[in-house]
Amino acid sequence: MIEAKDLKKSYGQLQVLKGVDLHIKQGEIVSIVGKSGAGKSTLLHILGTLDHADSGSLKIEGQEVFSLSAKKLAAFRNNKIGFVFQFHHLLPEFTAIENVCIPAFIKKTSESAAREKAKELLDYLGLADRMDHKPTQLSGGEQQRVAVARSLINSPAIVFADEPSGNLDSSSSKELHQLLFQLRKDFDQTFIIVTHNEELAQMSDRRLEMIDGRLKGQ
Repeated sequence: MIEAKDLKKSYGQLQVLKGVDLHIKQGEIVSIVGKSGAGKSTLLHILGTLDHADSGSLKIEGQEVFSLSAKKLAAFRNNKIGFVFQFHHLLPEFTAIENVCIPAFIKKTSESAAREKAKELLDYLGLADRMDHKPTQLSGGEQQRVAVARSLINSPAIVFADEPSGNLDSSSSKELHQLLFQLRKDFDQTFIIVTHNEELAQMSDRRLEMIDGRLKGQ
C-alpha cells in the first residue's frame, strides 16, 4: 500500500526528517507516536502528499507520487487519500452532508451520487438525523464523525489522521477509536494515525515511535 524509503526533510537549517523508511499493508492500522517536534506531522503530511520530501522516494499503490505533475498529484490525492485532522476543518456555512460531499464534487462526481454516498456514510456513522445541521449545531464528537465521513466519500486507499481525538473528551475519543477499527473491519480501510493518545496507539496493529526525525529502530 505504502512504501517510503529514506525520506528526508529540512526547513532552513532545521532537519526534521533524517531518513525514514516505512511500509504499510492494506487494512493495517498504524499509529505514530513521539514527542512534539519529533517529526510526526511532517512525516504524515509527506506520506499524504500534502508536502514534498527533500529526498527519498514514496510509492502509494505502486505509484511514485512525487513524479506526478502538481495537477495529477492533486487528482491522485483526491482519489486515493482521505484526511482527518484534530480540528475538523468543516466549513461553517455548509451542512454536515454538504461538507461530506465536497471531495466528491472536486472529483466531479454527480450531485445525486455524491449526496447518496454521503447519506450512506452519515447513516453508518450514526448521524442520519444530523445531516442538515451546520457544524455549530453539532457536538465535537459529531463534528469529527462528519470529518471521518468526508475522508471516506471517495473510497480512499488510505486515511491519514493527525491527532484525530486530540480535541475530544474521553468518551468521544473512545467512540472515535472504536469507529476506526469498525471501519477497518467493514471496509478493510487502511489508517495511519499520528497521536499522543497511548490507548489508541496500543490498540493499533503497529505502534511506531518517532525520535528526533527517525523512526525508532532505524
